[in-house]
Amino acid sequence: MKDLIAELENVRRRVGRGTLPAGEARVVSLSRTYPAAVDDVWDAVTNPERLPRWFLPVTGDLRVGGTYQTEGNAGGEIRVCDAPRHLQLTWVMGPVGPEDSSIVDVRLEPDGDGTRLTLDHTAVTPPEMWDQFGPGAVGVGWDGALLGLGLHLAGVEGAIDPETLATDPAVRAFNTASSESWGAALAAADGLDEGTVAARVAATTAFYVPPLDPQE
Repeated sequence: MKDLIAELENVRRRVGRGTLPAGEARVVSLSRTYPAAVDDVWDAVTNPERLPRWFLPVTGDLRVGGTYQTEGNAGGEIRVCDAPRHLQLTWVMGPVGPEDSSIVDVRLEPDGDGTRLTLDHTAVTPPEMWDQFGPGAVGVGWDGALLGLGLHLAGVEGAIDPETLATDPAVRAFNTASSESWGAALAAADGLDEGTVAARVAATTAFYVPPLDPQE
């Protein structure tokens, strides 16, 4: 197994603001370079036969204007599929509404001998959720996805199963460090005081890294 913390440190994170038809939005951005060709990375993130090997199974009408559904997670509409550089999806948990409230935008570009992937998740987030968790609510999940992609491109096959996600010490340490990294990105973006950031990091960590024992 690769050093998961080293994989985490390969990612650059940014927190910003945006606008969607549904209203004012928050933007969570991740960017990292993979030692793989653009065409290979594009195929990994769009090929329904490869997606379950590092992310989730996906079904649907997989074309521009069609809809998709990931197993046990979000679904939506495919807005842009400009091979091999730009993929844009609506990203909604539950029934897809008439207005855009959550957009995932993935861009690929050559970076030296590899490929830089940039993922922007723009969403209208309820203030109470943002005030409790901050960007880590979705950021930790996307860190896990970029980790899975990196392992897949390096030849490590198979998405990490849910039981391992909950109990493996390396994965728990990864999620804890990811939560802390999103706290640092939030502090840099919004200039919040340490106590406020720490509270949001703690809530995010408790969600992604729950105690293994009630006494823990």
